[in-house]
Amino acid sequence: MSPVTRTILLVEDEEGDVFFMRQAMKKAGVLNPLRVASDGQMAIDYLEGTGKFADREEFPLPCLVLLDLKLPRVMGLNVLKWVREQSRVPTIVVILTSSKEEVDILTAYRLGANGYLVKPSDLSELIDTAKSIKDFWLTQNVPPPESRCAGDIRHPATPSARESLRAVSR
Repeated sequence: MSPVTRTILLVEDEEGDVFFMRQAMKKAGVLNPLRVASDGQMAIDYLEGTGKFADREEFPLPCLVLLDLKLPRVMGLNVLKWVREQSRVPTIVVILTSSKEEVDILTAYRLGANGYLVKPSDLSELIDTAKSIKDFWLTQNVPPPESRCAGDIRHPATPSARESLRAVSR
């Protein structure tokens, strides 16, 4: 799977925020498919591959989850906690929320968030945020080796884990 086809899962219940994030990603040049889960339980179902999300061809595991905190059914921090308890879901989770509350920030990082971004209210600032997500999380960041995305975004000059092990064992 090429880096462009790696899926991003946006967990967001506000339709307006989904619309503006899609626009910002497009303007930032993010070509990755953007799937949306409109509540926390839907996000868990998607990541677990259950129900309507069982077909991994149609609903591949995302390499990046952009997770809102205030969600219906299952709150974002509970989704994050669930993700970190699943060894088979080694995905990058970045909180993307309106909350600037210190307790939310601290709790998110304690539960294993890879990053915490506060949603800007201005579209041009949201485009800048989308560019930052693209530049860091989709281009420069090297995910954990067990991640399904690791082989997709590894820098061409960086040896694979298998190649590194062979080199060490020589």
